[in-house]
Amino acid sequence: MKKITFACLSLLLITGISCKDAKKEKDAQAVELEATSSKKFSLVKDSTKVSFTAYKTTEKLPVGGKFTKINIKETNEGSTALLALNGTTFSIPVSSLFTNDATGTRDPKILEFFFGVMENTELISGEFKVSGEDKCSIDVTLNGKTQNIPLDHTLTGDNSYSFSGVMDLENWDALNAVASINKACEALHTGKDGVSKTWSEVAVHAEVLLQEK
Repeated sequence: MKKITFACLSLLLITGISCKDAKKEKDAQAVELEATSSKKFSLVKDSTKVSFTAYKTTEKLPVGGKFTKINIKETNEGSTALLALNGTTFSIPVSSLFTNDATGTRDPKILEFFFGVMENTELISGEFKVSGEDKCSIDVTLNGKTQNIPLDHTLTGDNSYSFSGVMDLENWDALNAVASINKACEALHTGKDGVSKTWSEVAVHAEVLLQEK
């Protein structure tokens, strides 16, 4: 009888210890999960860089450029770096265009014969969107129209990302602006085949840095 009693007490003791260990492990996991979920990220506003690549001639030769000023208007915080970007709004003064043209003639032509023939294009404005956990896009307002550009993204460092997408100006009713700049740069946009062409597709690129709070 004593042996049975001792065995039962031992079983109860082992069970109690096991339950306590399981509870400790569960509590530790809960604390770790809470610590992870309590992370907050936000955009470093002056870190944002925006560039683009336009194309000329039927050979599709690239012409790169950037905007030196980006106004970040609304920002948010998020549990991940990408979610912190969701809902971020921005505006870009087109006057901050810079294509590093040694002759100094390209930028004034783009401003006059491309942006200048559009409506309400003193600023390019937009909103960054994140759907799910990692699908990103931007709504861009140009020429009085707002359209969406899907973006690919790459983690380039600690909480730094690069984004890239393709903007087809036809979606912004801007083919007249494409024709205008092509005419103004007709000789420069003429390829070996003797055809002058400016593509409506523009590759867009952005780099951002976020900070963890």
